[in-house]
Amino acid sequence: MINGDLCHELLIEKTSQKLAYNEQADLQTWKKQLKEKLIELSGFDLIAQNACEPEFEIVSEEQKDGYRQIRFEFYSEVGERVPCKLLIPDTGKEKYPVAITQQGHAQGFHISTGEFKNDGERQTFGHAIFAVQAVKRGFIALAIENRGMGERMATRVSRESSVLCRFASVTALSLGRTLIAERVWDVMRAIDMLANFPQCDLDKILITGNSGGGTLSYYAACLDERIKLSVPSCAFSPFKTSILDIIHCNCNYIPSAYRYFEMQDLAALIAPRRLTIVNGEKDEIFPVEGVKMGYKTIQKIYKAHNAEDCCDMKITPKHHYWCEDIVWGAIMDAAEKMGWFTK
Repeated sequence: MINGDLCHELLIEKTSQKLAYNEQADLQTWKKQLKEKLIELSGFDLIAQNACEPEFEIVSEEQKDGYRQIRFEFYSEVGERVPCKLLIPDTGKEKYPVAITQQGHAQGFHISTGEFKNDGERQTFGHAIFAVQAVKRGFIALAIENRGMGERMATRVSRESSVLCRFASVTALSLGRTLIAERVWDVMRAIDMLANFPQCDLDKILITGNSGGGTLSYYAACLDERIKLSVPSCAFSPFKTSILDIIHCNCNYIPSAYRYFEMQDLAALIAPRRLTIVNGEKDEIFPVEGVKMGYKTIQKIYKAHNAEDCCDMKITPKHHYWCEDIVWGAIMDAAEKMGWFTK
């Protein structure tokens, strides 16, 4: 039988990243080159060229148990309407830290707010109501409907389809963009929109999520320095041990990325801001040994920034699964160290 993967496997083995972390290189020069290459390869610069006035609009407000939920919408670029939900605690504080909570490959951001449409969603995602979990811990929570998902699913894709955002991702690739960069752009523009809500402390922004939401949490922190804490769950891994070895959705890929950098190298664009990597011991698509290997490079990068205490890794006993207690335990520990919650 012919090995249809052999050519690619051999190329992967002999490819070395031109912008891999090098302890001997000038740190700031390398970081500048790395960021410029990420922007170029992801198509982020092309997305920025299509920016437009946001036309911000509050669509609805609803009182929930312990918080007020506001739905607002805006345009992040020409033709791209972004629905968001903001959950504000009822505790009456003047300002709150902000938690941007990102769903992965789910049916939409209503999962994050616990507004399940059927019992199947409740049984599958009942543990993953990220925004509600955040607001109960004293954050203002922001849930953003991701491109290619939920209300923003491509019109050519069936709502029952298993491919979800694949059509959106390959279309973006054909236009010199990536869905990763488009989603990061939406996050950044959503942060801009938070200026409309004075309760949001924009100096204290966390981003977290599981799987695809974790991937977005990592890349968004790479490109937006307003994000002070990034906690990607079940998403970080060297490309070589995950997306170049195991079948993943198209939305994980950046053309030519492996020729220039590995995922762990990009942590330099977050450092010295706080980063906590969470992964499952039994994760079948982000194997834990690869995660641990990549994290060693992250530690070196943070040490070079004299910020060893600002990166962390938590391994859960689960598989590709959001472990509420472990993730939020890590978040609250980091928030305490940063003085986000004062008595």
